[in-house]
Amino acid sequence: MTSDRQSAEPSSSSCPPDAAASSPGLRWHTVLLLALLAVPRVITHDLALVPPGSPLNALLAVLPPVIWVLVVLLRRAPRPLLSLLAVGAVYGVLLALGHQLLWEQAFDSGTPQLGGRLENLPPAAHAFITRGAAVISSLFTGVALGLVAGAVAAGLQALGRAMRRG
Repeated sequence: MTSDRQSAEPSSSSCPPDAAASSPGLRWHTVLLLALLAVPRVITHDLALVPPGSPLNALLAVLPPVIWVLVVLLRRAPRPLLSLLAVGAVYGVLLALGHQLLWEQAFDSGTPQLGGRLENLPPAAHAFITRGAAVISSLFTGVALGLVAGAVAAGLQALGRAMRRG
């Protein structure tokens, strides 16, 4: 059995060079576990369990990406940006799934309705459009969070290399 650190470094004997070059640098289960760290905030937000703007809400929002960055740095992932982009993409899927599962509970005053020229659409169309927009927004949010965290990790990794050299 290999550790995540060992598997983060591509091995020419275990996979073709082009597969190693596209690998995020973390094993799939590590990517999933890191993405799952951000799910409690989805639940607490949608169920209004933690007040917005509270210290606990801030902790639930900030701590997972900080942990993502730390894990990538400590494991010396060869491609931190790609690694955390993968984590963010998986988180985006989990975010979308969580919002869809908790949709009814998240809206005490009724589910969102379209306005303007779209307000006379059938209820199924309202649901399809609003839920679809929520899915797209969730996926974008996850990827954007992964991209930002990955950029931070890549920058810190490069800074660490420069400090060791100089």
